Amino acid sequence: MSPGLDHYDTLPAVPADRLRGLWRGSGEPTGHRLDGVLEQLGWFGKRFEDDERVHPLVFRTRRGLTSINPALVPLGVVLRVAPLLHTSAAARAFAVARPLVSTRRPHARLRDVRYRGVLSAALVYDDLPVIDAFRAVDDDTVLGAMDARGMPEPYLFRLTRVGVPG
Repeated sequence: MSPGLDHYDTLPAVPADRLRGLWRGSGEPTGHRLDGVLEQLGWFGKRFEDDERVHPLVFRTRRGLTSINPALVPLGVVLRVAPLLHTSAAARAFAVARPLVSTRRPHARLRDVRYRGVLSAALVYDDLPVIDAFRAVDDDTVLGAMDARGMPEPYLFRLTRVGVPG
């Protein structure tokens, strides 16, 4: 088990209603194949409108923030080519493709899920076998574990509240 997961396992559950609002994301360096990839591609974080309307992939653009439809991002391919995605060329290519995968619709929901023995808020993707399970770091910070079918270890990331809930 990684030190990141050891730390994650010590954190308390987070209630879903505490996640309302816009959150800025950053990866937790653990040696995972996805470490640094989302940030390189312009990932901003996540937006939780309510339990039924969650935008799991919010990215920065020149015009502000935009949501990406996760179903249009081939996770299996991303995992296989992750080392190649740490380049500025990959960031430019994604910026060109981003309008094709952008959406205004939410593509996930919040549910209480038991993950690693703790019942806590989790983001359940609508169209992918992926769950982001959250633990509280403090009132404005959570640690997430992205558990995806086919990934031997979860990808850990941190979310920090940007705006007021609601």
